[in-house]
Amino acid sequence: MAGESAREILETIQPAITLLGLGIGAALVSRACRLNPIVGYLGLGLGISILGFKPDFSGPVVATMAEAGVMFLLFNLGLHFSLGRIWAERGNIFGFGSLQMLVSGGAFALLFLALGLPTPFAIIGGFAMGLSSTAVVIGLVRERHQEDCPVGRAAQSILIFQDIAAILLLVAAGALAEGGAIAPALGIAGLKALAAFVVAVLFARYLTGPVFRLIAQAGSSEVYTATALFIALAAGWATGIAGLSLTLGAFLGGMAVADSRYRIMVQTEIDAFRGLFLSFFFISVGLSIDPVLLAENWLLVIGAAVALIALKCGFNVLAGLANRWSVPGSIQLGFLLGQGSEFALVLFALPALAGLVEPRLISILVTAIAISLAVTPIVSNVGRKLAGKLRRGPPDQKLAGDNAPVVIIGLGDTGRMVADALAYNEIEYIGLESGDAAFETALADGYHVLRANPADPRSWEALGMEKREVLVIATGNVTISRELTPLVDERLPDVTRILAVPSANEIEEFDALGMVPVDMSVSGGTERIIDAVFAALDQERRLPVPNLADGEDLALEYA
Repeated sequence: MAGESAREILETIQPAITLLGLGIGAALVSRACRLNPIVGYLGLGLGISILGFKPDFSGPVVATMAEAGVMFLLFNLGLHFSLGRIWAERGNIFGFGSLQMLVSGGAFALLFLALGLPTPFAIIGGFAMGLSSTAVVIGLVRERHQEDCPVGRAAQSILIFQDIAAILLLVAAGALAEGGAIAPALGIAGLKALAAFVVAVLFARYLTGPVFRLIAQAGSSEVYTATALFIALAAGWATGIAGLSLTLGAFLGGMAVADSRYRIMVQTEIDAFRGLFLSFFFISVGLSIDPVLLAENWLLVIGAAVALIALKCGFNVLAGLANRWSVPGSIQLGFLLGQGSEFALVLFALPALAGLVEPRLISILVTAIAISLAVTPIVSNVGRKLAGKLRRGPPDQKLAGDNAPVVIIGLGDTGRMVADALAYNEIEYIGLESGDAAFETALADGYHVLRANPADPRSWEALGMEKREVLVIATGNVTISRELTPLVDERLPDVTRILAVPSANEIEEFDALGMVPVDMSVSGGTERIIDAVFAALDQERRLPVPNLADGEDLALEYA
């Protein structure tokens, strides 16, 4: 009896263990090929389907772990959206987000109607096609450290609105299955979502602080881990019980902790689980691709995938332009959101919706969506490079930041965080990059950057260095700073130079040279650089996130 029970347990968890091992290999191969691991996970799922082993991985354990991955992703996103930030981003969330859904989803709905598909399918399915993948896009934004650049903020805000829209679409599909009226069902769902939001706000205001103070007194990292998991999973479970999306609950759970001074600890504990379970989600998407359909109708499927990506990118670009974004910004954002959504896969799997059209059409749409998810890193890179080239502008174009008081040399992670802090406080800056790839990437991401070699004194006059107030050297290269110090002292005596140094060994040397060196080898280095910039400008700094007032590192906030 005990032996049979043990065998059942082994058979239940074996698919998860196998996928975990294969996923590690897929991630390593992807990195070796300089590809996003998402591509490796999707390719692994497709490979398993082609080899005929898909039924072995279709059990509840793998499906549950995949769902948990998306929940942890939304919980992590909620950790970065405190009530203050939601209010600050309300224009993007409810304005730009609704505009994107209206343009993209509405266009697909009209296209489905023009093709003669039933009206209920055209409306629900069309707006489902207007959704983008939260899991894929947020993963790319985090990997590129774009969380706080204009494109990254807009993408995250639009995806939040899309998650709300996806809930309404699921409710509409449910009402369609039950034969009831869709409008009352949507109204009830809206009231439930509002109630869940109110509960999250009350929890954040009155319970988060006392709960975490009690946990802190225990002094156990295991308790932090358990608490983080409990909040993420329990919040999703609660909204699921209420008939809403699990991911909405996970997002609200993260939002409830966002203003807490213990948020960084919670985020640290949850990150490992997020990455682990998300790999199961992407593998599951790869498994959803039908290899038989792909083989028999490969031209039709590839054509549908290309059409989906091209139309989606085009509609998103139009939405960006309608929102008064620049052409380069609209292109980068449009290409970043130019894939199908995991929610669309769920919707098209519902019998009430799928039964309205031929099964072959559903299979083609599902496969095309899965392919669009797989190629998103490639498509978004194309949009990013195109945006970077377009932002160059004509040679005689007036460049942004001509009168900026701050110059930032090197827009890597540290330089970008300094730029983000200045932009939030409405202080002009200008960034300098000498490498072409880094220059185009910073341009594409919306930073005010020039292609120049600041180590060459001949460029200083053209850059107007004599009228700047603060020079931030964020590259970590101290050799050039040593060599140029005498010339800088002579020609730019009034410019405050703030230098990121790799260790404490250089602090005394550069302090003696009249610079403001900041040791980046200890926690809080970026925060101290930003504080030094504002001190040099004699300006009071406003913080985007309240709990950073205690001096937590911005690198932790946006990493």
